[in-house]
Amino acid sequence: MDRATAILFIFASLLQTTAGQSQKRSNWDIYSFHINSTVTSRYAITVITSRVANRHDNSTEIDFHVKIPKTAFISKFRMTIDGEMYDGVVKQKDEAKQQYSHAVSQGQSAGLVTAVGRTLEDFKTAVTVAAHSKVTFELTYEELLQRRLGKYELLINAQPGQPVKDFKIDVSMYEKPGINVLRVEGSLASKDLANAITKTHADKQAWVNFYPTQDQQMKCDGCGENGLSGDLRIIYDVERPHSKGELMESGGFFVHYFAPTDLSRIPKNVVFIIDQSGSMYGKKMEQTRTALLKILEDLAEDDHFGLICFDDKISPWKRELLRATQRNLEMAKAFVRTIKDRGSTDINAAVLESVKMINKYHKEGSASMLILLTDGDPTSGVTDLSRIQSNVREAIGKRCPLYCLGFGLDVNFEFLQKMAQENSGVGRRIYEDSDAALQLKGFYEEVAIPLLTSVQMNYMGATNLTQTTFSYYYNGSEIVVAGQITDNSTNDFSTEVIAISKNSKVIYKDMKLTKDEKLPADLSGLENFAQRMWACLTVKQLLEKELMLTGEEKEAVRKMALDLSLKYSFVTPLTSMVVTKPEGEDTQVANKPKEGEKPPIPSRGGDDGTPVRFLMTAEGQSLPLCFDIPAGHSVRLLQDPTSGLSMNGELKTSEGFKRIIIHAKANQHIQCDLNNITFTDGQSRVSFLWTHTSTSHKTDSMSLTIRDHEIEVSTESVNVILLLHQKDGDSFLWPAVKQRPSNAALVGIMGKQYVTYEEDQSTSKLRIQDEEVDALKNSAKDLSIKTAPVVSCWLVELKFALQGELSDYTVSEL
Repeated sequence: MDRATAILFIFASLLQTTAGQSQKRSNWDIYSFHINSTVTSRYAITVITSRVANRHDNSTEIDFHVKIPKTAFISKFRMTIDGEMYDGVVKQKDEAKQQYSHAVSQGQSAGLVTAVGRTLEDFKTAVTVAAHSKVTFELTYEELLQRRLGKYELLINAQPGQPVKDFKIDVSMYEKPGINVLRVEGSLASKDLANAITKTHADKQAWVNFYPTQDQQMKCDGCGENGLSGDLRIIYDVERPHSKGELMESGGFFVHYFAPTDLSRIPKNVVFIIDQSGSMYGKKMEQTRTALLKILEDLAEDDHFGLICFDDKISPWKRELLRATQRNLEMAKAFVRTIKDRGSTDINAAVLESVKMINKYHKEGSASMLILLTDGDPTSGVTDLSRIQSNVREAIGKRCPLYCLGFGLDVNFEFLQKMAQENSGVGRRIYEDSDAALQLKGFYEEVAIPLLTSVQMNYMGATNLTQTTFSYYYNGSEIVVAGQITDNSTNDFSTEVIAISKNSKVIYKDMKLTKDEKLPADLSGLENFAQRMWACLTVKQLLEKELMLTGEEKEAVRKMALDLSLKYSFVTPLTSMVVTKPEGEDTQVANKPKEGEKPPIPSRGGDDGTPVRFLMTAEGQSLPLCFDIPAGHSVRLLQDPTSGLSMNGELKTSEGFKRIIIHAKANQHIQCDLNNITFTDGQSRVSFLWTHTSTSHKTDSMSLTIRDHEIEVSTESVNVILLLHQKDGDSFLWPAVKQRPSNAALVGIMGKQYVTYEEDQSTSKLRIQDEEVDALKNSAKDLSIKTAPVVSCWLVELKFALQGELSDYTVSEL
């Protein structure tokens, strides 16, 4: 095919693809898409309503796909089809297990709420609608807006998938103290769409309306035939006439917002604990250096600071904290510019060293804190996670908070989050984007100016209180406490706040409790917002507390969080929403994903154990095949009749292998497990660690090269890479064949270079070796690549992919 013909072919293919997509969209029409958000005293309730008509002469599957803030709880979902309503019901996860298992067994998505991102997570569902019929989707979610750097932010995302004639975003806000700042930002507030936004501000109330025309929805930056795709960010703050805070009552519940401003900043003592292990290579390390240089510039002269870099060794800049003078800061910046990635990861030793350093320096009227930045699991020194947490907890002894910043999606975030919460801090994920340095600096700015320490909030005549003790109160933040007024009587209700400021103990008391006045007409129906806010805040704090507990205490806290989640219909990590559909369609289950958790991949594995998914390239097709093998089996991966090299592996109850052995000659073997690589040549034996870099070993028939978490084994005709993957405290091995012999066929699961199939568009079946095969469009991780990207694939039974039974590929011993 010459170049001109190839270009013409590609152009025709693109036209055909575009026409297919347009045809699919023309089958159904979103004729109305409304997002209505109401904010009352920092509590936001948002309703997304999409009305869709099937304009086609046949029944059509119609999608509903929206993004919601990951800090929010879904509280309602409803579909209305030809006047018939189908409501989602929130249940305990175990009660939804049957529907969940059924969905998995059928190869369907087992979770409607998936893909935790930086700020948003997806909600997806679909329903079949009869010809010329309509469906209305309605999703409600709720969230307590958190004050950061002096502002609240309401995030609204819109991407209906096509231009919509009746498109509206309406935001109504009511703040009793008054609204003093109001801005609208985000990609949907760009210059092309600016005139579609109206903003009104009148003392206690504010309104933001976004009504773009269909033409605007297609012609703005980032818009097109799929319509809008972006977000609005409504940023605001409230008046603060009283330093004691705002105290309000509604329906027998109270909420106390405490954010005093008439305070002097407290000098701080801070140690930055920086991971410089090999996995921080490249951009991560560069962004960390950039962020640290900017953070150092922001230190005040009466602050004291220290820097500890670590891999498998501890490398402090200085052995003690130094005052943030200009000279010391310049020396620290010079040190930061020299930080290089290397070695493995000893988190335990690094944090314990930082505690020793900060304990040596203590001055009355100062505030101490530790900030840890890491991108990986501990791989050196103490590696048991629970032991590290115990060591750190004992060393800190509640004397200062530990903030844990997890860099990237592969970090064991739950481990860091728990360690932070156990030590009065928070865990925060830093995303590997171009603005990672700004994310790091942004977090530091949130804790840069302590105003109070040892804050104790006391309430008389109240019960069922949310958290009342706080290590620090920072400038630009806000402490929120909610509870129930005993017997609904305000006569005996009183408050007192005791804390330590820069120079002395401070006490705030005799705050006036104001009964919430009648809400404006456009906020009617939200009169019980204080109760729902209390429930939302209580559930969030109980879930954080549960993470740190064990045994009966853990179960008791878990039950309290579960009971509240069910009572207020919140989809939380303890509950699921069962989404019912018309008869004949499968029920789906909506689950709240954890930070960093991938959506479950459906499986057709049997009862032999958790299945492990394999990918196989397909010749001439865009999608590979994928198939499952139950864990626990020992399998033949590769055998080269020419060189005599063979490779076998033992599958573990996770995503890959726990042991792989390569046989080169009768007396030459390479054994790889999750800890070591051992090479045996006759009577001699040599061992290596996965963390070794640029280590080589050669014999007359093969060569072995070890890089960080990767080894390469080569013979004259075969080249194999073994990768050590690490994820959420779990490790497993995965092999990849990089070079094959040109004159001989390889045997084993990974022996086949590719498979051929034909796709039947009308039946969604595949034809393999002249046999019609059931197939399901699915996904799998490509574990032959270090980053393990998720790729789409056709899921088929093993016997069709490998053209043999599992027993043909198992071995009795490795």
